[in-house]
Amino acid sequence: MTLLRIDLVSDVACPWCAIGYARLQQVLQSLQGAIAVDLHWRAFELNPDPALKPEPILPALCRKYGVPAAQMQQSQQMLMQLAAGLGLNFTGMEQRLTCNTFDAHRLLKWAAAAYPAVSAQSHSAQQASAQTRLKLALFEAYFGRAEQVSEPQVLLRCVEVAGLDTDSAAQVLASTQFADDVRAEEAAYQQAGISSVPAFVINQRYLISGAQEPAQLAGTLRQIAAEMNASA
Repeated sequence: MTLLRIDLVSDVACPWCAIGYARLQQVLQSLQGAIAVDLHWRAFELNPDPALKPEPILPALCRKYGVPAAQMQQSQQMLMQLAAGLGLNFTGMEQRLTCNTFDAHRLLKWAAAAYPAVSAQSHSAQQASAQTRLKLALFEAYFGRAEQVSEPQVLLRCVEVAGLDTDSAAQVLASTQFADDVRAEEAAYQQAGISSVPAFVINQRYLISGAQEPAQLAGTLRQIAAEMNASA
C-alpha cells in the first residue's frame, strides 16, 4: 500500500470543498488496499474580512461574479443536486449568509493539535480524524442548516457533534490561540500561488486544483503513487 500525504486547502464556506472531499472519499474506497492517505486540512478564507457584515448569499454571489439572479440560483440548485448524490446535506444552501470563517479555522487547528491523528486513515465515518469530523460538522451546519459558522455557539455545537471537548474549544474561541498559525498558513499557500479552493497538495509536491471528478482524481493519485514507488 502506498501512503500519500494530502494537504487539502479549503474553506468551510466553500461548497466545492465539501464536494471535493466527498469525491476523495469515493476514490479512497475504490482504491482500498492500494493507496491510503494522511490528510491535513489547511486554511483558506473566501471572505477574509473580519468585519464582514453577513448578507444573503445569492445577491452576494451575483455581485461577486457579475451574473443574474436566475443564473446563480440555477447554479446553486445544481450544487445541491450534486451534493445530494454524494450524501452531503446542502438543503440550506440558498438560505445561508456570507460569513467570515477565521474562528472556524482556528478551531480546526486546535482539533489537529489536541487530537493527533494516525496516518493512513480510511476516512470512514468511524475512523476520520478529529479535524475531519469537525470540518464535516461545519460543512453540515453551514450548507445543511444555513447556520452562521462565525458565531461561537454554532462553532461549539459543531465541536460537540464532532465528539470533541467543548470546554477546551470555548477557551480557544475566547482567546487568540492558533490565530498566528492560521494567518501564517494562509499566507504560505497564497505565496505558493493557490488562489482558489479546493486545492489538493500531494506529498507537498503535486497540486490538484478543484473538485475533480472521481475517475480523474483516482487516475492522478494512481499516477503519483506509481511515480513514488518507481523512485523508491
